[in-house]
Amino acid sequence: MIDTRFTRAFGLHHPVALAPMAGTTGGRLAAAVAQAGGLGLLGGGYGDADWIAREWALAEGVPIGIGFITWRLTPALLAECLDRGPRAVMLSFGDPTPFADAIHAAGVPLICQCQTLDHARAALDAGASMLVAQGAEAGGHGQSRGTFTLVPELADLIAARAPGTLLLAAGGIADGRGLAASLMLGADGALIGSRFWAATEALVPPGFHAAAITADGDATLRTRTVDAVRGFDWPAPFDIRVLRSAFTDRWHADPQALRGPGAANARADWAAAQTQGDATNGSPVAGEAVGLIHDIAPAADILARLTAEAAQRLSSSSVHKYPREAGPEALRGAGSPPSAPDHPAPEV
Repeated sequence: MIDTRFTRAFGLHHPVALAPMAGTTGGRLAAAVAQAGGLGLLGGGYGDADWIAREWALAEGVPIGIGFITWRLTPALLAECLDRGPRAVMLSFGDPTPFADAIHAAGVPLICQCQTLDHARAALDAGASMLVAQGAEAGGHGQSRGTFTLVPELADLIAARAPGTLLLAAGGIADGRGLAASLMLGADGALIGSRFWAATEALVPPGFHAAAITADGDATLRTRTVDAVRGFDWPAPFDIRVLRSAFTDRWHADPQALRGPGAANARADWAAAQTQGDATNGSPVAGEAVGLIHDIAPAADILARLTAEAAQRLSSSSVHKYPREAGPEALRGAGSPPSAPDHPAPEV
């Protein structure tokens, strides 16, 4: 297995966190990942308190955390969720500062998902225990930076400013190759969404799953249509990555038209397609990693496969093909230089 600062800090068997995908990462999925030895995070999303309470109960006491869309979070909802004793709180898409003190006071680790260096600086200023470097390959909302360059830049920033802060990579990671690459880039682990979106425990209609396992990464796009059809005012410059469909083909060039009274039927048709799992007329939320997903499997099996593949890659490729200083033993945690003595290497 793979031992990193992240696995040690949270007592995990796998250096993997479940992305708290809104409407998808329910209690059963979060609990399944946690029971299998990863960090399970419930998708608190847009802040539906009743949904959160119901799904938290479905975790049946398994220790999990929760993630929120920051610009929709309220102090009252945060307080209610902190009372449940989450393993961590993850904030994404907004300034974490208004909520950081309450999270710290509860003794709960604060995770901040970042899409730019400025986001990362703000997260460090807010005292985040862990950053997530999210590349634009990810499904769901994000920005324009790529995972492959954003991760090492954030690793370097952390090493210079707050070397005790952990780092996870996110975006386009769906197999052991991606997990191994994340560690080699300086991360302590990976936050994975789309691969667990394709888990049997995920709250995803069968029709969407069927469409995903036949798609490739070229079948996705970043768009504003999904926010427009739901009437959500997402702050710029965030947009969402979904599978292309007849719906996005029709509305992508003019998403604002979906907000008008003349598009009422289109909005109703889209909502019905989402419920029914109609991938032609709806919008399955998946990232470019969909091209690496070929089955729908239990979360525990996915997690075990990810780590086993990554361990094999790290031991067979990195150690034997490259000089010792470039192998996994050179990793000293989140972006620390190989000479730093205070961060032990991932062990595989």
